Amino acid sequence: MSELEARPSPTKHVADQARLYEESGGTKGTTIQGAPCLLLDTLGRKSGVWHRSVLIYGRDGDDYLIVASLGGSDKHPLWYLNLVAHPQVRLRVETERFTAEARTLSAEEKQRVWPHLVEVFPPYEGYQRKTERDIPVIRLRRTAD
Repeated sequence: MSELEARPSPTKHVADQARLYEESGGTKGTTIQGAPCLLLDTLGRKSGVWHRSVLIYGRDGDDYLIVASLGGSDKHPLWYLNLVAHPQVRLRVETERFTAEARTLSAEEKQRVWPHLVEVFPPYEGYQRKTERDIPVIRLRRTAD
């Protein structure tokens, strides 16, 4: 794998969208159900290999916000476990590619940004009601281009 390659998602439609997004240079495959999405590369906490996910995002100032919902599952998505272990991540947001630092928001911070995230992608509200797990919201702050 080259420096910017990453292992695709095992979920076919996610892998297909990530491939379209990357191969188009960020001009295609940039939404999910009308919501903006980005490519997140996380370093595997066990494998040490980069993994790629396609995730809906919101904004808070210059930062990007992503939600570790896994559709309201009682378990955290694997990408979230990876970024907790290795918070330095790689992003592609449309035509831009850069590195970022990932940090899970506190309960107070989440409460402030949650309405915006539900506005971006209304199903998040239902996902949180489906599980007793507090669905994490992660801030991605650019560190370099």
